[in-house]
Amino acid sequence: MYDSSINYEVPTWNQIYDLLMAQAQKIHNSTYFPDIVVAISRGGIIPARVLVDLLEVHQLATIQIQFYIGLGETKGEPILKQALSLPINSNRILLVDDIADTGKSLQYAISYLNQQGATEIKTATLYYKTQSIVKPDFYEKQTCSWVVFPWEPKETLRKIIQKFPSKRNQNHEIAKLVRSGLPEHLTQKMLIGMQEYP
Repeated sequence: MYDSSINYEVPTWNQIYDLLMAQAQKIHNSTYFPDIVVAISRGGIIPARVLVDLLEVHQLATIQIQFYIGLGETKGEPILKQALSLPINSNRILLVDDIADTGKSLQYAISYLNQQGATEIKTATLYYKTQSIVKPDFYEKQTCSWVVFPWEPKETLRKIIQKFPSKRNQNHEIAKLVRSGLPEHLTQKMLIGMQEYP
């Protein structure tokens, strides 16, 4: 029987940029001046790139950690898929991800960056969930919803289709997503594209 308790939050690009501008101001006011911004790929890449610009930091590095495999479904533990893209020895780091959900990816990344010789690490996410085992040093919104960022709607639609095999249940869940703010015309275009190029 279909029963979905998933609630969605769908911020727009403009809302994300407003959050990042507010976050950059908080970081600046805290007098923490990172030498390198490190993005947790994939979710942290876009926020990190914007923060590099707003904070006028000259170095951006990435690491890729895989943990989520579906809507609310994770691997047992995070896995490092791609090592740090540049050395960080004796540097102050701002570690960026889009959300602190379980916090396990952040915890893994902090441990990894300490092993690589970071002098100090501060964390920044756009969203924070209270069940996270890591509370970011900087975050802008607290939520208990599944956040669908502007850079991942097709991925979310694909996960909905995988999670709910019944077409009726898929339609119900996609309608919830649209009511939460995902534009219907974009949703339809992406669904058509997924049928044409599965």
